[in-house]
Amino acid sequence: MKLGLEKFYNLVEALEEMPGIGKKSALRIAYDMVFGKKFAALKLSHAIEDAIEHIKKCDRCGALSEHEICDICLDEGREVELLCIVESAKDIFIIEETSRYKGRYFVLESIEYFDDAKIREVVKSSGVKEILFALTPSIGSDSLMLFVEDKLEGLDLTFTKIAQGVPTGVSLENIDLNSISKAIDHRSRI
Repeated sequence: MKLGLEKFYNLVEALEEMPGIGKKSALRIAYDMVFGKKFAALKLSHAIEDAIEHIKKCDRCGALSEHEICDICLDEGREVELLCIVESAKDIFIIEETSRYKGRYFVLESIEYFDDAKIREVVKSSGVKEILFALTPSIGSDSLMLFVEDKLEGLDLTFTKIAQGVPTGVSLENIDLNSISKAIDHRSRI
């Protein structure tokens, strides 16, 4: 069946590598791209290429940005005393969509790449007074919070985490905005 359709099946396989796209969806999308919405497919191709070429991580916080420093870090209207630590840059989009959080961010990514000198510099240079952890609730996240607290010892900080109600083991991208809003509004001291 693949004979003579290598390019089509290469497209299907490439689509299948994307999160949330299975074999049937990949086939449907590929078929639509090739025979239906060619202009939309070319537009998507250009947008992907443009994003890959121009989007990077903010040097200060790790958020996505088209510049060295992201717009959130440069926004003088943000509450500089409040720093939200997230697991991934995509979590920032979710929190920002709630319109409840007005501070700045620091993307943790993983404990292996944790740079305590960098976060100390951010805390000291910005006058941060409160660290809000917005991590997926789990025992691992609790350990990570204790680890970060230990690394920032002596900086006169208040440590809080988003309120429970966010289910344990569920990433922020899978939680409704109302639950995230309430979790931020009712964050608790650690």
